[in-house]
Amino acid sequence: MGLNQLEWLTKLHNTLTMGNYGKGTLRNYNMEMRLLFQYHHRKEVEDITAEDITQYILFIKTAHGVGRAKCRSVAQSCAFFFRHVMPKPFVLPSKMYPRKAFVLPQVMTQVQVKHLLGSIEDIRQYAVISLLYGTGIRIGELKNLKFSDIERANNRLLIRQGKGQKDRYVLLPHLALKAIENYYRVYKPEVYLFESQQIKHCPMHERSLQTIVNTAMAKAGFKGQGFTAHTLRHSFATHLLDNGCDIHAIKTLLGHAKIETTMVYLHLQQSKRDVLQSPLDTLLARNE
Repeated sequence: MGLNQLEWLTKLHNTLTMGNYGKGTLRNYNMEMRLLFQYHHRKEVEDITAEDITQYILFIKTAHGVGRAKCRSVAQSCAFFFRHVMPKPFVLPSKMYPRKAFVLPQVMTQVQVKHLLGSIEDIRQYAVISLLYGTGIRIGELKNLKFSDIERANNRLLIRQGKGQKDRYVLLPHLALKAIENYYRVYKPEVYLFESQQIKHCPMHERSLQTIVNTAMAKAGFKGQGFTAHTLRHSFATHLLDNGCDIHAIKTLLGHAKIETTMVYLHLQQSKRDVLQSPLDTLLARNE
């Protein structure tokens, strides 16, 4: 008789931990495999087949209406489990990885960002918005930012163990540094730049930081437009491109693993589009 479901989940947890995978990956993979095992509760884990996984994905799509991201999460979790934890002879078919719809990220114009910053009166709000837009870091990276990561002399921040478990440096604009200094005089955090008001020396929760962003957006008149903390990151990258920054430098600043991820901002680059001319106009101009 094989191992029970809990024992297999423990082995999955240990394999991910030994591989130094992030907390998010560990949590998601364990959750997806637990749900799969529960769906096929009449089967031993060792007896689960590729067809069983396909059946489960079809079930959650039809019965629960889940989207592409959820289906892909299930497929990735199964691929890891049946490759590294309990190796199986089958390979998960490509159909288990639904095609991604190409959707351009939402960005703010430079005029909108200027208006947003100009409408903020709260110094903590200003520090949060300035850092998100001025550095392009993720909100989770802002949450974990410590005072020891601020390098004033080099005008940069050290982002420790960002997405993909990688360290990197990002720009620290002069105006963002000034915003940090103004914020510190009032709040006086000790370890993390933005600390929890309830638990000493612990970072502020990510949802609290997003609430700060949402409040600032609403006050600036952008409520309902879908602008989030990640919108500021997209805007940072797009505006750097508009200002002539090399896309490879932007890739490094954003912490992207692949240049293809960064190249999406080429579709949003306003400065290049402004000087383009349709062949219709040039054709007719020759005949005038």
